[in-house]
Formats: sequence, structure tokens, C-alpha cells
Amino acid sequence: MPSTVRVAGVLVTLEGLIGVGTAIVLIVRAATGHDQSVASGIGTAIWFGVLFGGVLAAGIGLLRGKRWGRAIAVIAQVLMLPVAWSLLTDSHQPLWGTLLAVVVLGALGALFAPATSRFMALDYGELPEEDPHRN
Repeated sequence: MPSTVRVAGVLVTLEGLIGVGTAIVLIVRAATGHDQSVASGIGTAIWFGVLFGGVLAAGIGLLRGKRWGRAIAVIAQVLMLPVAWSLLTDSHQPLWGTLLAVVVLGALGALFAPATSRFMALDYGELPEEDPHRN
């Protein structure tokens, strides 16, 4: 398994852990009586748990060399790009927006790296030898 798949797996697993952790915090806050007039803590927790549970599973899958994790990971990264942009602009949270953008772009880079693509293609049969004279 190429190192790019492992890098993607680590980044996606980290995202999943943070999202699931957020869901747990929201459940604890709702259970301890924090104000929920602005947003439903339980509803948001369920949403985060489902979405980031899938992201966490994809990250763990990538770390174990499972090819199915790539599709989920790519979709999650594409969905988080606008979140990073919003944090950078409208939300006035440049630190968090920059951190998220670095992680998302790093994960996308690792997920689409040539070594990752070759690894993912192995399930579809033997790849032809690359011609060293071809550009």
C-alpha cells in the first residue's frame, strides 16, 4: 500500500474522529440542559454522528488498504471545501478555515496522487507497463 493512501487514511480518520467527538459533545450538552433554542443539540449530534461516522469508517478503511474508503473520503473532502471557505470569509474564523483547508487539500492531494490511483486500479486487473519513452 502506498504511503499516499496511508496519509489520506490518517487525515480522513482525524476528520472523522473530530466530527464524531463533536457529536458526543453535543449530546452531553443537550443531556446536561444547555440552551437549545438556537439549534437542536440532539438533531445536530445525530447529523454529525451519521456523516462523520461514515468519514471515520472511510479513513479506517483506507488505513487498512480498503479501496471503498476512497470514494467516501473524496466526497467528504469536496463537501468540506465550502465549509473551509465559509470559515475563512463569512464566519471570520481564519485560523479554523486555514486548518481545515490544509487538511482537506492535503487529503485530496493524497487521494488523487498517482500512486494512490495506481493502487486503487489494482482491483480492475493488471496495469500495463509504463513506457519510459512516453511523456
